[in-house]
Amino acid sequence: MDGVQRGTAGCIAIATRSRWGVRVGLVRNHSACLRRTHNWLELAKFCAVGASGYVVNLAVYVALLRGAGLHYLSAAVASFGFAVTNNYAWNRLWTFRALRGHVYFQALRFLVVSLVSLGANLLVLRALVGLGAEKVLGQAVAIVLVTPLSFLGNKLWAFRRPVVGGLAGR
Repeated sequence: MDGVQRGTAGCIAIATRSRWGVRVGLVRNHSACLRRTHNWLELAKFCAVGASGYVVNLAVYVALLRGAGLHYLSAAVASFGFAVTNNYAWNRLWTFRALRGHVYFQALRFLVVSLVSLGANLLVLRALVGLGAEKVLGQAVAIVLVTPLSFLGNKLWAFRRPVVGGLAGR
């Protein structure tokens, strides 16, 4: 184990290095994390930012799908670009303000989490449309279903608090 941090939220974060030099973060003491008001407030802020991104995503999606005639998956990818920019800015400035690290490293990690979330979103969207859902409704549902994955990735990795031992800042 390379570093342990006892966070203000009552959680214990553990960082290790794999043999390939990749940092792995684990959270222990989940019940303490769930009892802390701070974590629920962060989730509420994340959801508020997500709601603004949701509106941006759907507005751009509808404009590209119906206005520009793009294929629904292409429209979803393009609208993602607008929403991810909105969400990164607001999450950095407001939701995870106390956890600000180097802007470029956080942006890169945020983008990785967002791309994983986009992949999950596209899978859910394609499945819903394949099952007969209307495309805009399918996108709306897919975004909601993928939100928990995005929150955990951003809280535990993209905007994580630096870990004792200096791993998080490298």
